[in-house]
Amino acid sequence: MSTPAAEALRAEVIALEGSHLRDLLADPVRCDALRFTHGDLVVDLARQRVTRATLSRLLALARERAVPEQVAAMFAGEPINGTEGRPVLHVALRAPDPEARPEVLAVRDQIYRFSQAIRGGGLRGATGRPLTDTVAIGIGGSYLGPEFLHEALRTDPTAAAGAVGRRLRFLANVDPIDVHRALEGLDPETTLVIVVSKTFTTAETLLNARTVRRWIVDRLGEGAVARHMVAVSTALEKVAAFGIDPQNAFGFWDWVGGRYSATSAVGLLPLALQYGEPVARALLAGAHDLDAHFRSAPLEQNLPVLLGLVGVWNTTFLGHGSRAFLPYCQALHRLPAHLQQVSMESNGKGVDRTGRPVQEVGPIEFGEPGTNGQHSFYQLLHQGRVVPCDFVGFRRSQRPLSFADEAVGNHDELMANFFAQPDALAVGRTADELVLAGVPASLVPHKIFLGNRPSSVWLLETCDAFNIGRLLALVEHRTAVEGFVWGVNSFDQWGVELGKVLGVKVRDQLAASRSGDPEIRGFNPSTTALLRRYLG
Repeated sequence: MSTPAAEALRAEVIALEGSHLRDLLADPVRCDALRFTHGDLVVDLARQRVTRATLSRLLALARERAVPEQVAAMFAGEPINGTEGRPVLHVALRAPDPEARPEVLAVRDQIYRFSQAIRGGGLRGATGRPLTDTVAIGIGGSYLGPEFLHEALRTDPTAAAGAVGRRLRFLANVDPIDVHRALEGLDPETTLVIVVSKTFTTAETLLNARTVRRWIVDRLGEGAVARHMVAVSTALEKVAAFGIDPQNAFGFWDWVGGRYSATSAVGLLPLALQYGEPVARALLAGAHDLDAHFRSAPLEQNLPVLLGLVGVWNTTFLGHGSRAFLPYCQALHRLPAHLQQVSMESNGKGVDRTGRPVQEVGPIEFGEPGTNGQHSFYQLLHQGRVVPCDFVGFRRSQRPLSFADEAVGNHDELMANFFAQPDALAVGRTADELVLAGVPASLVPHKIFLGNRPSSVWLLETCDAFNIGRLLALVEHRTAVEGFVWGVNSFDQWGVELGKVLGVKVRDQLAASRSGDPEIRGFNPSTTALLRRYLG
């Protein structure tokens, strides 16, 4: 970027070179100015390497890069996915019933009617037994978002009460091990299978679907398929040819990208089956709450905009190529994996929207729940590379524990670490402090913490369906803002295509080799040798 605001921010980098977060955090006026709220959701940016002047310049960059106009265009349904000529309207999936598009409302109602019939026993399996177990087959965006939501809800008391007597599993990897794990302990007589594939052509998903179909047919016969398998797809002819009743196909649209589809039928159907309609509606309400905030809040108070701008600041201007997402809540243990796809598939681009090359933009995302991560990779965060971090925590646990003989309960112990780690990263520990603490001189260099390592702190009330929906929308919209500023199309994913094309070529070779053809043709010498070794 070479614009007035970008040049001002490059000058800001130089101006901040002599500053340290331990000093910036000592300024109460700055700290107050960098703490933002939306209802009971708090985002604290005081541990980012920014001043109020930096933030002002970042907001100027957002205006210069037409972020407000691009947000408005997204909500208006304009075709902002230019390479595919499509609108980007996952926000329409979460609109309240009176405001929902007719097609969204129709599918939503279909999901609720179907889930109520299954949960209530009105729809049963081929032998008349209730369908108490669900296996959702999909991959990528048809898997990661829904699995994150399921895992986040699983120990919420309200959701758990709705799931009594039910099981939900996901099958994504074409690896037969994943098939085994997904079906282990299940009975075809009580299992409902959801096949998620918009075009019903995704190779991995369809192979897994055929595998599970055989599992059903071997036990219950061909006629059981229509009673035990449904689809989330728009390819009704292919669905019918597979043996699934087209009446049990739940649609979604080309204006819903895979990684943004968790609140479409892709995620809503398995979640409604597992937890019931009230929990599904609360999840949608939370996502819509953040959507409305993103659409209407001023830039200066807009949480996705502010987080997106800080992301651009850390990546483009401070040169940090990675970011850690650190939820201090075990229920969110699959959110880092979902965030990886949302961020890296969206913004891991080499060209801008006009096809011109861009410098490295999207950061490498990784994460693990605290406190597990502290005993894993935090060594690098504190004393190795500088990795901006997002810490996410809750005031109240889904499952609080406390004991009279313990000074603090488990959640307080967790949150003690949640508050301490960002400060440790920011403030560090100097050689003088170590000497005063009596650390031997030979160990001082090893125990120095340079600090000045940026992080954001997100604090919510509790990990319930409403707040899980908010978090889902928050990471989606932050990613969009970063893409808007960088000028990339965050809503296509051409980078996944080449591997698929070459995979077909290898698959054809394996099929030929397994059929007795001894020749391996059309591969480089290394791949040829590896294929020979694999085939034996």
